[in-house]
Amino acid sequence: MGTPHNEAAQGAFAKTVLMPGDPLRAKFIAETFLQDAKLVNNVRGVQGYTGTYQGTPVSVMASGMGMPSIGIYSHELFHFYDVDNIIRVGSAGAISPQLKVRDVVFGQGSCTDSNYAHQFGLGGTFAPIADFTLLSAAVETAREHGADIKVGNLLSSDNFYSAPGCSKMDLWKRMGVMAVEMEAAALYANAALAGKRALCLCTISDHIYRPEALSAEERQTSFTQMMEIALDTAVKMETP
Repeated sequence: MGTPHNEAAQGAFAKTVLMPGDPLRAKFIAETFLQDAKLVNNVRGVQGYTGTYQGTPVSVMASGMGMPSIGIYSHELFHFYDVDNIIRVGSAGAISPQLKVRDVVFGQGSCTDSNYAHQFGLGGTFAPIADFTLLSAAVETAREHGADIKVGNLLSSDNFYSAPGCSKMDLWKRMGVMAVEMEAAALYANAALAGKRALCLCTISDHIYRPEALSAEERQTSFTQMMEIALDTAVKMETP
């Protein structure tokens, strides 16, 4: 049984799915790190693979860009494919002056300028946060790698380009937000609704306040430290 956006058979996805935005980054992770990786979904070119990593079944599937897109794919994985853990492995633009290009950040929480959570009819403001078990496992893994990661608040924005004079980045920066991306808040909300686990890991690809940026090819293939942390976290989540 498939869904409108996923042709994979039941049981085709592992319990933990790594979710980059870029389908080519999903392909890179599968071909570089997974053993016996098989393409299980390619509807709309959104590639999903399942293989093993250190003997543990792991899947990787793209989410596309933005909260509506990751909202669709994470909902289907959680509700139709019995996935328990989704680890977003994405890119982010640094807001904090302490961050630099290629730093790895973990989203303990995600602020948002989106109205995504309105659909749940909560009558208030939902605070999207990562699953603590998944976050703890990832922090432990990062320490084992000797990685200098930062943990804190992200901003999930609906807008990549702001209209002239309308950017609010100075205000988010003042509130201690580390970096901006476009998916984590929706992923965290979907996980909460499904009673599942989610975590967003991002590598800094550019800086909002400094002329620092990676190329599209570098974003696709060079975030290996973040990928290895996510994969080893997936192994930890399968270990009794």
